[in-house]
Amino acid sequence: GVVFPYQTSNGRYKFNYHEAKRACEQQDSRLATYQQLYKAWTEGLDWCNAGWILDGTVHYPIINSREPCGGRLLLPGVRTYGARDKQKDRFDAFCFTSALQGSQVYFIRGHLNFKEAGQACRNHGAAIAKVGQLYSAWKFSQLDRCDGGWLADGSVRYPITTPRERCGGLPDPGVRSFGFPSKEMRTYGTYCFVGK
Repeated sequence: GVVFPYQTSNGRYKFNYHEAKRACEQQDSRLATYQQLYKAWTEGLDWCNAGWILDGTVHYPIINSREPCGGRLLLPGVRTYGARDKQKDRFDAFCFTSALQGSQVYFIRGHLNFKEAGQACRNHGAAIAKVGQLYSAWKFSQLDRCDGGWLADGSVRYPITTPRERCGGLPDPGVRSFGFPSKEMRTYGTYCFVGK
């Protein structure tokens, strides 16, 4: 499977444990276990925001030690805040998704707002893709598109398997995000999901 950090459109650190669990489920995934997060860190996951995992503890994986992420002196690793109050404390979520057998995520080009993006997918007998579905297609089907597209949660993202200068300029593969632009903007295409 693949682990991905997830936060709400309202910004970082908005989920209590139960909301984080629900948010992952809504993105066709579930909260990651510590073992899954650790494996993702060994494969290069570097994320400065702390997030809930399945056992109710809070962690963040760091590859490159830096000031805003605990300081330069701390060694790389999966840093922990330990167990937190599942009702009161608020963090992001680390979600886990696995290969989507017999399904497909594909891109529809266009200058669509969020509502039009959903309709474009429905016109093809598909649904607008969820974040977990896009991560799965990137990881297991090597989906590689340099085009930002709407997803079901209102975010705009694009999957890069082969990093290149004109596609975000980052050296590592990954799913890039434009965040949560205004749903009225007619700027992006859309990623659609169809199950077999």
